[in-house]
Amino acid sequence: MTSATIFTENDLRALAGLRSYERGEGYRDAVNGLEVAGNRFTATVCGTELYEVVLELNGRRRLTGNCDCPYGLDGNFCKHCVAVGLVVLEHRAELPRLRAESKARVGSLESWLDSRSRDDLLALVRELIDADRGLRRRLELRAATAQADPAAIRPRLAALLSVSRFSRYGYVEYADARAYASQAREAVAAIGALTGAGQAAQAVALAREAVRLLGEVYEQVDDSDGGVGEVVAELGTVHLEACRTASPDPLETADWLVAQLLHDQGFLLELDLTDYRDILGEAGLARLGELAQEASRRNPSGWAEKDLMRQLTRAEKTPTRRSRGTRPTSPPREAEAPPR
Repeated sequence: MTSATIFTENDLRALAGLRSYERGEGYRDAVNGLEVAGNRFTATVCGTELYEVVLELNGRRRLTGNCDCPYGLDGNFCKHCVAVGLVVLEHRAELPRLRAESKARVGSLESWLDSRSRDDLLALVRELIDADRGLRRRLELRAATAQADPAAIRPRLAALLSVSRFSRYGYVEYADARAYASQAREAVAAIGALTGAGQAAQAVALAREAVRLLGEVYEQVDDSDGGVGEVVAELGTVHLEACRTASPDPLETADWLVAQLLHDQGFLLELDLTDYRDILGEAGLARLGELAQEASRRNPSGWAEKDLMRQLTRAEKTPTRRSRGTRPTSPPREAEAPPR
């Protein structure tokens, strides 16, 4: 990166706004540990707490900034980002050297790791595991997944989907939600790996267990940035793929799908019954019809019940893959109902 392509003070001012920019000027001396790796600049800033800042230049000199301070976690280019940006500009002439030093450090670490014996690396991993319980749980889950052992996976899934590690006063605040989402994503990935390991039936059961656990804790998480919601969507995909591979009992599958669509927490998992058409078959669709009619009689004005009937109608009109020749035009998707 040449000096002609780096960002400017005007770029920082435009991203932060005048007030944050002016406050950021006063934090220059609080910036420590500047590292440069390609178009990425990282540093810590000592504010109310010690904050991690990452600035990155994308195509056409588009600058982005991330900081784990409360204001930065709301998606703002905060004063700490400004401070790091100003320090980068102050060291513009030194950027090639800083970049080279960063590359050298990475290379040195990789070379050192390559030179270690198996016993040395195992000792290092054990040291890290002892110091980081979250890392230990994730590695335990990976080990259980590699062995395709559902009995060992289940308690580890529950531990990763629990909010207890991140909960303050019984609630996961916005600042901790991203870390919780990352941990929960490890659980979802492990379930998906079971399908690839020939354990699709177990993956179906564990995915449904994970849906239940996430539904129980979701109201305790400030998911303003949607990170946990993305994990739930990934879990839905994992469940669907596991069902397509395992071909679970169609009647039991119909019961589960209806329970999700009618449950108070059903909005978490965006289910489309047409995706399950081949899995359900005629027997499963018939069961869905019975349950939908029963639910509609119990609560004829309920939004969830009406949505279930709409989805059932679409699924019934969708031919199974085995019966498709030239693919027919899909029926128009009906308007979505408002959220509950």
